[in-house]
Amino acid sequence: MDSSLTGCARAEHFHAATPLLESWALSQVAGTTVFLKCENVQPAGSFKIRGIGHFCQEMAKKGCRHLVCSSGGNAGIAAAYAARKLGIPATIVLPEGTSLQVVWDEASLKAQELATRAGWVNVPPFDHPLIWEGHASLVRELKAALGTPPGALVLAVGGGGLLAGVSAGLAEVGWQHVPIIAVETQGAHCFNAAVKAGRLVTLPDITSVAKSLGAKTVAARALACTQELEIISEVVEDVQAVSAVQQFLDDERMLVEPACGAALAVIYSGLLGRLQAEGRLRPSLASVVVIVCGGNSIDGGGLQALKARLGQS
Repeated sequence: MDSSLTGCARAEHFHAATPLLESWALSQVAGTTVFLKCENVQPAGSFKIRGIGHFCQEMAKKGCRHLVCSSGGNAGIAAAYAARKLGIPATIVLPEGTSLQVVWDEASLKAQELATRAGWVNVPPFDHPLIWEGHASLVRELKAALGTPPGALVLAVGGGGLLAGVSAGLAEVGWQHVPIIAVETQGAHCFNAAVKAGRLVTLPDITSVAKSLGAKTVAARALACTQELEIISEVVEDVQAVSAVQQFLDDERMLVEPACGAALAVIYSGLLGRLQAEGRLRPSLASVVVIVCGGNSIDGGGLQALKARLGQS
């Protein structure tokens, strides 16, 4: 490997240490202090750069000369960003003219085929220990900023990479007692289905508008985390997620995608209070941290289209 690539692979991580902001508006709704971990301001637009950036740097150290990724969403953007930082090519694989799920399946197969070429490495969107290791950095930042543990941590689940990484981070900093509220939208609820079944479940299709949560099967590691930490799996409706996106835009002047809206809906829909009333969370919480995971797949026109589709004004 040439010296410039070696140096970049060994350089500082590619993600930013993101702001942790207290939200007055969400705190008013929740009845307790709500902090926002703003992963939407990452250089690649989402938390994905933490894990994927780490994975790509480690692969570069081992001689990777070309990255390939089967995601045109946040993972693909993170892989392309990491490739640019490393100075190596990246191929993002997406076939045309097919349904979303066929796109995902065919693209994954094509990416695996390309990765058999010498020096090419397939970048997994969520299911790899290096990905989880990179995501754990988020919790170290929380520990540095807060000092004391929050009463709960809220995150969205797609394939389960963020959940696995945050779980590892909580254990690393001694915060494994902090409950995680892991949220999905109906129609992209592979984690919730697995939790209820006690085994991995493959959804027949992704019907939710939160396409960034569109994994048909959650990572096995994410399900295993439920045996090690207190993880509360919840499902919200698309309309609640999209409504939360609009409310968050009004309150905080930040536009995020419906996948992130699923996590915000825990606060806006009153779900947090219901969990407290049911005794699944403590009635008094020191604070709540919501991971604002990202916003690459949304713009003003897209939000209006989603609202129209769901019958929202």
